[in-house]
Amino acid sequence: MYNKFPRKRIFVESGLQPTFFITIIVGCWMMEQGEGNKKLADVVKSLTERILTSEGMELVDMEFRQEGRKWVLRLFIDREGGVTLDDCVNISRQVGVALDVEDCIDRRYLLEVSSPGINRPLTRDQDFIKYAGKKVRIKTEEPVEGSKNFFGILAGYNDGVVSLTTDEKKTVRIERKNIIKAKLDIDIVF
Repeated sequence: MYNKFPRKRIFVESGLQPTFFITIIVGCWMMEQGEGNKKLADVVKSLTERILTSEGMELVDMEFRQEGRKWVLRLFIDREGGVTLDDCVNISRQVGVALDVEDCIDRRYLLEVSSPGINRPLTRDQDFIKYAGKKVRIKTEEPVEGSKNFFGILAGYNDGVVSLTTDEKKTVRIERKNIIKAKLDIDIVF
C-alpha cells in the first residue's frame, strides 16, 4: 500500500555514552484483524526480532508512547560487543520497511533505533543471568526489607528470584515480578 506520509531520515548521535539514535518519520494505518489478532506490541516485537536474529542482534527493549503531540516507537538493540551507528541505520531501514508492509500502526509515528547504552536496562530473565557479577540498580514495586531501591552486584538469578549483594555485603533476594526497573550501573571515569 502506498504510504501517504513522506519518509524523512534524521540521524543523531548523542551523549557521552555510546548511544546512537536513528529516527524515521513514518505513518501507516491499523491493519484489518480477524479473530486471531495480536496486540500491536506482539506484531512489532515479532517483526523486529526476526530481523535482528538474522543480523546477529537482539531486542533489548521496546516502547511505543506519545511524547508531546508525536508518537514514538523506540527500539533498543544490542549484540555481543555492542552495536554501531551503521547497525542502527541498517535495522531502522529494515524494520521501517517491514512495518510499512505489515501496515500495522494506525497513526503517524517516529521510529527510533538505538543502542541501550552502557547502563543498559535488564528486561529479560536471561539478562539477569548474563550480567551476573556486574553493578546494577534495581527499583521494585513493593518494598523488600524496607526499601524499593537497591544498588549492588548482581549475584545471580534462579527460579524467578534475583540475588543482589549490596555494598554492605548483604545479600538481598528480589522476586523478578516485583522489579519495575533494573539496569546496569557502570561508572564512566574521565
